Amino acid sequence: MASPKTMYITEAEERLANIIWREVPLTSPELVALAESELNWKKSTTYTILKRLCGKGIFENKNANVSVLLSRDELSAKQSRRFVEDTFGGSLPKLISAFIGGRELSPKQAEEIRKIIDEYEGSEGDG
Repeated sequence: MASPKTMYITEAEERLANIIWREVPLTSPELVALAESELNWKKSTTYTILKRLCGKGIFENKNANVSVLLSRDELSAKQSRRFVEDTFGGSLPKLISAFIGGRELSPKQAEEIRKIIDEYEGSEGDG
């Protein structure tokens, strides 16, 4: 599986990934045809980008069948965790403080945050 640092994907990778997530199951020749019609890409471009996505552990292209290893939501979660690690040293309190940035929370927002904390408190240790 790819390391968390490689979970960032380029705009081109995201465009192809969106087609795969939408159309799976599909074969790599079907993907080439979709990328040609929707993105105006050549076969070589599609295979190059697909290879990068497979190298990042997001998809697999085995026997000309493209399959999903990470859903869109799973990729977003990994990207979010990496952002918190890189930007806030992994500190969720620092992330929340920066996000709120002096704004007041409504009682409803505060309650929603409390529910999330209660749900996950202790479930993953310090992570």
